[in-house]
Amino acid sequence: MHRPPFLRPRSRLVAVALGGGFLALVAGRPATAADPAPLAPPPITVLTSKPGLDRGLIFVAPKQTPPTATQEGPEIIDNQGRPIWFHAVGPNDQGANFRVQQYRGQPVLTWWEGTDNPNSPGEGQGVNYVLDSSYHQIAVVAAGNGYQADLHEFRITPRGTAFITIYNHIPYDLSSVGGPQSGIVIDGVAQEVDVKTGKVVWEWHSIDHVPLSESQAAPPAPTATTTPYDYFHINAINWDEDGNIIIDARNTWTAYKVDYRTKEIVWRQGGKSSTFPLTTGDGGTQTAWQHDPEPVDRHTIRIFDNEAAPSVLPYSRVVWIERDLHSKTSKVVKQIIHPDKIQAGSQGNSQALDHDHTFVGWGATGRFSEFDRDGNLLFDAAVPPNAAWDTYRAYRFEWHGTPDTKPTATATATGEGSITVHAIWNGATDVARWIVVAGKHPGALWPAGSADWNGLDTTITVTSQASQIAVIAQGKDGRILGRSAAVAVSTGN
Repeated sequence: MHRPPFLRPRSRLVAVALGGGFLALVAGRPATAADPAPLAPPPITVLTSKPGLDRGLIFVAPKQTPPTATQEGPEIIDNQGRPIWFHAVGPNDQGANFRVQQYRGQPVLTWWEGTDNPNSPGEGQGVNYVLDSSYHQIAVVAAGNGYQADLHEFRITPRGTAFITIYNHIPYDLSSVGGPQSGIVIDGVAQEVDVKTGKVVWEWHSIDHVPLSESQAAPPAPTATTTPYDYFHINAINWDEDGNIIIDARNTWTAYKVDYRTKEIVWRQGGKSSTFPLTTGDGGTQTAWQHDPEPVDRHTIRIFDNEAAPSVLPYSRVVWIERDLHSKTSKVVKQIIHPDKIQAGSQGNSQALDHDHTFVGWGATGRFSEFDRDGNLLFDAAVPPNAAWDTYRAYRFEWHGTPDTKPTATATATGEGSITVHAIWNGATDVARWIVVAGKHPGALWPAGSADWNGLDTTITVTSQASQIAVIAQGKDGRILGRSAAVAVSTGN
């Protein structure tokens, strides 16, 4: 089973901060050059941050295409872009769809982790992870019936199941759309899996309900018999307000309402066969290459409209589309467009926050933003400024992480009686301040300095001739949250 390194059966490895990063340390012995390289969360640049932001932390999963030796993976940051928790995925792996969800009445961290299919870019092959607030793995959720879980959706339902997207390659006659007769089509599969048992409780196949003719994607050439035709590109599954299902397909430009019991399509929003007549342009109801339809109420759906080229609009937007099933009409009642007119070629999402704020992940651009109820930009940030970096989705959630590990520290003498200390407690969300205690013996340490928490690795400089130090994590109320073991002060030689 695919399993991230830090979720494998527990060893005596813990992580300590060193030189601006982290170095693995086996309990009871010093770290050496042979130990794993320091963790280095991808840096986040905050471009705009104004008063009035909603509560909570930000959840992203910076990734590169193709993956490189640079670390990437799920990352929790604050409004200043400072990392709070980071998990580096394995070599050649990626993380996606990182967020907080509810499972059995408790908040949990969830994400997908796996590889990009080299024969079908944009299609993931992996599994989904569920962690509790102490960062213990409580579930690994794979697709059932012999399939591989794709990256696009992992949504836990109130009844303890989860929706998963799957890309299923099957032999298919594509001649009706100008492709090869002996071709390959990618069937978009929506699956509902019981989180605890892994049992498949519901499954839906696009090829049984959506014809090839609805696709906006060009088919392979008649001679390209080994090129799969991604005619549907399933990218989201969600409950509708009435207990039926919303399934989104990027490559048909359509959000589908599916009857949960019969699996038949109830209506289509967008695309060539839309149930509702479409209007185009700014303020229009036609979306293009869209993602993440989210029901707002029984009549309204919110969609991240990529408008990736070729399309009508030169920028992406978030649209609220209100439908009237009796008159078979729909209209845009609200839209958000980034002031920079960002156009996301792929990926993206939107999230409803309190106070009618909206958090938006701008997909392939690596940008993520918060807007107030009037569409004014309050917050804007970006993953590393390189075209190879992005984050599939981005979210804001309230999250209180309480790791059951101890804080860790390193200390290096820098000359003239000065010691540079690094303090780390990966995932501890309530640390406000670090206190350094120092002395000549591990059992006799006294306060030597302190500093406000300043990210996953907080650097503190103290003036001391001590040979041993430890760090103490303090909460906003002054309460002691945790204390590291004492470590020897290195001479830096």
